[in-house]
Formats: sequence, C-alpha cells, structure tokens
Amino acid sequence: MNAEALIANILPPWAMAADTFEDHADAMLFPAEAEVISRSVEQKRAEFATARMCARKAMSALGLPPQQVLPGVRGEPQWPKGVVGSITHCTGYRAAVVGASSEGLTIGIDAEPDKGIASGVLEAISKPEEREAIRVLNREHPGPSWDRLLFSAKESVYKAWFPLTRRWLDFESATVTFDPLRGTFYARLLVTGPSMFGRPLTGFRGRWMAREGLILTAIAISARSDRVQHRDLAHYREQARHRERAQYGV
Repeated sequence: MNAEALIANILPPWAMAADTFEDHADAMLFPAEAEVISRSVEQKRAEFATARMCARKAMSALGLPPQQVLPGVRGEPQWPKGVVGSITHCTGYRAAVVGASSEGLTIGIDAEPDKGIASGVLEAISKPEEREAIRVLNREHPGPSWDRLLFSAKESVYKAWFPLTRRWLDFESATVTFDPLRGTFYARLLVTGPSMFGRPLTGFRGRWMAREGLILTAIAISARSDRVQHRDLAHYREQARHRERAQYGV
C-alpha cells in the first residue's frame, strides 16, 4: 500500500485515495463480500479483496471504521451512507478514491496500462471526430497511448455518471477532448443529464496522467458550489435508487 497514492496527483484535496501495485489475496473481506466473490477464480478473488482493502484504507482517511463495499446491480461499489467514491483495477494496479458526500457529488476513476488498445476497439468506443483528434495528438504530442487514454476517460465518465442517474451510458453518449499540456479533459454529454447547481449537467471535467507504465483518469465533482442544489441532487439520486430497486428487486 502506498503512503501517498499515485492517483492522488490528479484529485482534489477532499478526495482520499489508496492504491497498491500488487495484490493482497489475504486481505480481510466481510462475509457478504466473500460470498459475492466465492465462485470466482483465484485471480479475481485477489483483485476484489485488494480493491476492498484500498477502499477501506481510503475510508479510514475520512475517519470511518472498516465497512463492507458490495457491488451493485451494475457492478458499481455500494458505498456507506455519506460517502461517494470509485474503484479501479488493471494489471499491476488497484486503487480506490472516496470523499464525504458533503464535499463531493460524485467520483469516477480509471486505470489502464499505457499501451494501445486492440484493433477495432477504438472504432467501437469513439466517434469519427474523436478518432481524428487522436490522430492529431499522436502526431503532435507523442507519448501516452492516446487511444487508451480515451478509453480510460470514458470509463471514468461512466463511473461518475452512474451514481447520479442510475442509468447506463454508452461509450458514444459522450465525446471527450484532451488538453495535452494541462493534463485535463472534457467529456461533453450527448444525452440529457440531471440538474446540477440549477442547470442541466452537460459534461464532466477531469484530469489525467501517464506515469509508471499506467494511464490514470479521474473526475471528482465538488458539492461546495451550492448547498441547495446539492440537496436537490441527493433527492434525485434517491429517487433513481427507488426506481432501480423497483426494477431489479434489490
């Protein structure tokens, strides 16, 4: 476990992070967590346990005791009341980021190996204008695997979107543009989002970095701009959860 998480470099101060570059198969699991993963292969169990270890380490930085983090119907982490967060894992890296819901509205993170994606994947996850932008970035700003970075950014977009709406978001439902010098990106939503701070959510701003053979992306939306709208959004999220429970019986 790192003293200071690598992904913390692209997070705001209110977001607490924990990460590791190796699995801890003996990490403690709550009984319900162990049951969820009991029929999976050993590698998957180790990955799951390590990610939960990171989640509990991050939550401890908020002053919270160890608590279970079960997957929801879409595989999303079900955080304790008063907590927002996100988990990511890829080959050689696991991380969790959390924040108090009084400080943050939503968090989405993703980690990927810094290498090109498989043939055909770029076409499946992007729109023509994004692929043209990737070609320009490869030519004018060589370095990170820009196609993989696009994939990672869209993963972070979905992870930030889902807790707010409880709705699926396709890869082609947002277009992402990168600032290669500032290490930032903007995802413009092509579908209607919830109301935030008195206006519809039209996109997400995030940060990215490429280091130690990894690509990391993060979106962390503060709740500080307007307390009234924050309460409205919390109500929207609760209503979305009610709809999901009615649909899935959970």
